[in-house]
Amino acid sequence: MLDMLVVGGGYVGLAAAVAVKQAAPHLDVMIVEAAPETAWKKDMRASAIIAAASKMLDVLGVWNEIAPEAEPITRMIVTDSRTGDPVRPVFLTFDGEVAEGQPFAHMVSNLTMVGALRGACERLGIPIKHGLSATDFVTDDNKTTLTLSDGSTLETRLLVACDGVRSKLRDMAGIKTVNWDYGQSGIVVTVEHERPHGGCAEEHFLPSGPFAILPLKNNRSSLVWTERTPDAERLVASDDLLFEEELERRFGHKLGALTTVGERRAFPLGLTLARAFVAPRFALAGDAAHGIHPISGQGLNLGFKDVAALAETIVEANRLGLDIGSINTLERYQTWRRFDTFRMGVTTDVLNRLFSNDNTPLRIARDFGLGIVDRLPSLKSFFIGQAAGTTAKDNPRLLAGEAI
Repeated sequence: MLDMLVVGGGYVGLAAAVAVKQAAPHLDVMIVEAAPETAWKKDMRASAIIAAASKMLDVLGVWNEIAPEAEPITRMIVTDSRTGDPVRPVFLTFDGEVAEGQPFAHMVSNLTMVGALRGACERLGIPIKHGLSATDFVTDDNKTTLTLSDGSTLETRLLVACDGVRSKLRDMAGIKTVNWDYGQSGIVVTVEHERPHGGCAEEHFLPSGPFAILPLKNNRSSLVWTERTPDAERLVASDDLLFEEELERRFGHKLGALTTVGERRAFPLGLTLARAFVAPRFALAGDAAHGIHPISGQGLNLGFKDVAALAETIVEANRLGLDIGSINTLERYQTWRRFDTFRMGVTTDVLNRLFSNDNTPLRIARDFGLGIVDRLPSLKSFFIGQAAGTTAKDNPRLLAGEAI
């Protein structure tokens, strides 16, 4: 019988398995992933990794591999304008360091991050079963029995669902969610540009939603471009000429000529919050527990916070001789993470509703507020510390750069 079985082989599932196995090598940990073995190599997206998460990845022994491919975000600017405005005044700027030489975030390709975590799994002897999905599970006093799509079963003391925002395991466990659709989709695409970005990230608040420009290595940037869903679908389906013309209207010409690289895709945006994170011998982590708007760039980092809290909960319970799958053990994890997740979900929801519109009085009020923040260095430092995850008093040890 396994000690912990993780369903979902994305960065959250991989990090959870590595964190537990590294701290407690005697525990038997396995990952089940529905996608084929090479599917992860086709993911051309990139993610913002906050300072606290990079500390965790360092403790897990993978940051040295990731760092050469990570682009530090050295500065961030925020504008609020309409698409056709000839000038986009900057209302808010942030220096990108939380400490000397320590940027508040890095941009990392998913390919690099997942590859490093999969390498850690191999070194630690964590098997990954590919091409199998969960079809059912049954829990009794001592174990959970998971049935897979090939008819085989696996028994485990703890089942961890990292199977995404539309988690089948969450539904099987009877855990309800609070959710709604924003009627928006996020277009994700990478662009090459003539001139260097200097590590500067930009977020343009446009009437249809935020347009984020995030720096990558080698004169490239990752875009998260929010549009109303019908418009996003039309843009993604359009020819290259029309797409790049619309892109230039939003991106501007400050970095020279633009060329899109690789596939462009649109993802529907909404808010999904699980009403519970745990059940007997069962825990949710990552998008299975919460899906939020990308306006703050915190979705992945919330998942890494789940990993750090869950791993610490499991490892400490094991050291005390407690049952790692009991509801009493798992309640600590739920208490640790549920309020923070709810707070971030509400924050991103309010920000999206506040900025994704063309209401003139509201625009004047929010621009005034941004201007006030920009003139208060102590408040800006507070916000950067919050965004970097370095100022939270109840951070799990991994997020503080400490081994469990």
